[in-house]
This record gives sequence, C-alpha cells and structure tokens, in this order.
Amino acid sequence: MTVSLGRRRTATFALFFLPGLAMASWVTRTPDVRDLLGASTGRMGLVLFGLSVGSMVGILCSGPLVARWGARPLIAAGTLATAAGSGVIGLGAAAGTDAVVALGLGLIGLGMGGGEVALNIEGAEVERLLGRSTLPAMHGFYSLGTVVGAIAGMVLTAVSFPVGWHLAVVTALVLAVLVPTIRCVPAGVGRRTGDGGAHARASAGPAVWREPRLLLIGGIILALAMAEGTANDWLPLVMVDGHGFDPALGSAVYAVFAASMTLGRFVGGRFVDRYGRAAALCASAVVGAVGIALVILVDNQAVAATAAVLWGIGASLGFPVALSAAGDSGDNSAARVSLAATLGYVAFLVGPPSLGHLGERFGLRNALFLVLILVVAASFATPAARTAHPARTP
Repeated sequence: MTVSLGRRRTATFALFFLPGLAMASWVTRTPDVRDLLGASTGRMGLVLFGLSVGSMVGILCSGPLVARWGARPLIAAGTLATAAGSGVIGLGAAAGTDAVVALGLGLIGLGMGGGEVALNIEGAEVERLLGRSTLPAMHGFYSLGTVVGAIAGMVLTAVSFPVGWHLAVVTALVLAVLVPTIRCVPAGVGRRTGDGGAHARASAGPAVWREPRLLLIGGIILALAMAEGTANDWLPLVMVDGHGFDPALGSAVYAVFAASMTLGRFVGGRFVDRYGRAAALCASAVVGAVGIALVILVDNQAVAATAAVLWGIGASLGFPVALSAAGDSGDNSAARVSLAATLGYVAFLVGPPSLGHLGERFGLRNALFLVLILVVAASFATPAARTAHPARTP
C-alpha cells in the first residue's frame, strides 16, 4: 500500500502522542500509587528503576532490530508494550505490590525505549523528505499527549477515581489508535539488507561511536532528556513534598510543565529554521537551567509553579533538535540517530534511582542540583550542533 507523505506525517504525529498520554497518565497518579504502596521516597526510586531497566533494554536492542527488521515492527511492538505496561501498573497499584508496579514500568520503559528510537528514525526520515524542521512538532505531539494525560489525571485525582480503572482506560485508548495508524508507516525504514549493509554496519558502527562531535550532541540530549525525564518522574512529588502542594495541585503543576513543553515544541521549529540548531539548543538549556534553579532555591509556591513553565520550555527542544543534528552530522543517518537517542535515554536509567537516593538523603529539591549541573554543562556543548544551514533542504 502506497501512503502519501501527508498521511505518513499525520500517523507519526499520532504515534508520538500515544506514549506521552501513557506516561503522563502514570505520572499524575504517582502520589496515589506511592500512597497505595506505602512507599518511602527511596523505595519509590527502586520502583521507578523498573522504568529505567526497561528503557535501557529497549534502546540497546532497538538499533540492531531496526537494522534487521525496519522501524515499523519496533514502533508497533513498543506501543503495544507501553499500553500493556499502563494496565499492569494499575493492577499493581490496586494490589499494593511494588514488584508488579515495577514490572508495569519496565514494560512502559521497554516500549518507549525501543519504540521511540525507531519512531525517531521514522520521524527523521519524514523530516528529510519534507525538507523543513519537523521533529520538534513531532515531539510536540508527545508533549500534547502528556498535557491531555496530565489534565485527565489531575481531574481524576481530584475526584479520587481509582488508579486501576484510570490506567485500564488508557490502555484501551492506546490500542484503539495504534491499529489504524501503524499501517501508514512504510516498511523498511532504517533496515539494512544484503552483505553491503552488514559490511557498512561493521565499518560504520565503531566510527560513529568515536566521533567527538556526535558524542557531544549525545551529551546534550542526555542532559536535556534528564531534565525532561526528571519532571516526568518526580515533578508532582517535588511539588507535594518540597513545596507543600496537595496531590491535585502537584498534578496541576505537572500539567503546566507539560503544556509548556508542548508550546515550546510546536513553536520551536520556526526558531530552529530561523536561527539554527545551536542557538535553539543553547537557549533551551539556559531557560531550563533558570527554571530548575528557581524550583530548588526559592521556597514559594507561586514561584515554583511559574518555574515549571521555564523548565518545560527549556527542556522542550533538546531531544528533537539534537536528534535532528545527529542525523545530519554525517553518513548513515539511522545509525547516528540511534546512537544519539541511546545516549539520551541513559538519562532514564540513571535519573530515577539516582534522584530517589539523593532525595532520600538530602530532599528532592536539593537532589535537583544534579540535573541543574548537567543542563548548564550542556549549554556549553551546543556549538557541536551547528550546521551550515539552519533548515534542511529537500
């Protein structure tokens, strides 16, 4: 079946939306899940480690699997795992069982880690065919999914709707959207065939890992993904435990953060086309650092809620713009995107347990200093993303 480029782009938007919806649905119910489990901050860090392990297994397997089978099967399998994980988290929370919740998070991590690497490879190919900066808008649909999920989670938290039923509905919605949209993703994107492909993989892989510029771009992704992932994992609890918000208002602050990321990604493509990737990434890092610093240093609820806006805008462009820069940094674009995404997703491995451990000892607000240092460091690495022309040419 031949699919028009417009339908393919629309399908990619929808496929980015689904993991955002699933992630925010879980995140906004984090305080309720914590209470159902009776878990401390450190114990929640161990539960969240399931998400980290699943993410790393997914991303480490996705590159070779995409090279062998193409992006479409990995996108389908990843979205299915994400849907299943939401349901398992709901069951584990209802049963008050840490291991089941961790398993559900592992499935979500597996689905997002593997599926999103493949989805970014497909998105980079669509962006190349369109000839303009499109990956920020694609990630904007991920953020839009987080906004929808966060608003729904905030309302359902306020009315004490059962977590298990909430996440079961999310599972059904993800499956209902996946079935018609996956058909619009063409087969073979990112796949290497024949002896020539094997030879290219053998020769290009190590060279890609040794490129300092690409590693710097991966470092930018790691830092800004850490900023995004930290908010996804901990922001409601930071607001509840660190700034005295009640759970519903803590979820509302996360919804504000998600809305800010969405706005930044939908508007950011024009900024990238006009000023270039390096300027966009530097501005993102600086704005994000200011937002995180205000959350840490200022003991005021209004300032903390406002800082979430800066945090969201600052984290919005890091992942998509740096991935686009990685894909354009040389030959074998799919391998470069896969490598850069892998380095970025390391944040999902080290982030939750590290911050949980630090938060247990020093408090969640002080634990955010680790994220702040990484984001500030990333601002100095942004010249690595500079290209001769800000926008792509078809």
